[in-house]
Amino acid sequence: MTETLMNAADRWRPLAELLQALLERISGELPGWLGAGLTVSRGDRPLRVLATAGVAEQLIPAQLAHGGPVPVADATGEPVTTDRLFGDERWPDLTRETVFDGGPAAAAIRGAAALPGFWDEDGAFVLSVTLDRSPGEATLAVLQRYAKLTEMTLVVAETATAGDPDQMLDLLASRAAIEQAKGAIMAVRRCPPEEAWQTLRRASQEFNVKVRELAVALVEHVGGHLAVPPEGTREILPGAPARHAAERLWAAFTTVSP
Repeated sequence: MTETLMNAADRWRPLAELLQALLERISGELPGWLGAGLTVSRGDRPLRVLATAGVAEQLIPAQLAHGGPVPVADATGEPVTTDRLFGDERWPDLTRETVFDGGPAAAAIRGAAALPGFWDEDGAFVLSVTLDRSPGEATLAVLQRYAKLTEMTLVVAETATAGDPDQMLDLLASRAAIEQAKGAIMAVRRCPPEEAWQTLRRASQEFNVKVRELAVALVEHVGGHLAVPPEGTREILPGAPARHAAERLWAAFTTVSP
């Protein structure tokens, strides 16, 4: 187990400095910024801290232990904001005393926001900020912009560290299929990329099929022909359950109620 954890740490170490710089850049766009954090998980594994800046170095581990916007956003798949990080009834065990011994940083903390995201069908992340004021609409707008950059960075890192060339090609093919399916959903529902991705994930869970197979089946159903994988990648062949799920999903989008 120890060796596995060390390998995981080594795998992500080259990425940590880049992501910390990304978190610090958020500070230039959010008045009242006190800290930011990025947590990641894969499959059923629990969230773990990947990068922090400012007071998030203490706050994020405390949230994972005692509750807070970050674990709630991860569990629900929805953005979470609070005007009062300490004292919010949704996470009563998170207090100033459980995080800090005191000091000006603890006294300044007021609001917080957490935005969940995904970089593939099993990989999830939460991008979060802590403020000396209440978060507004602009707070989530900034996080959404940086969430896209975070997603792209994690995709590149995952692909580059795959090790096995076949696994790398599978990752690339899977990603391409998912992006095409998201585009189709965005077009028909007139929704942002994040909502399209959530829709795809929920459907895969409801019909118990892999996201990548559902994505390919959806693209093929909409286009009326077999999906062509990117050059050099292996073809993803959706089974009958995935094709059935794609048909049901698209019908739900396009059926007009009387």
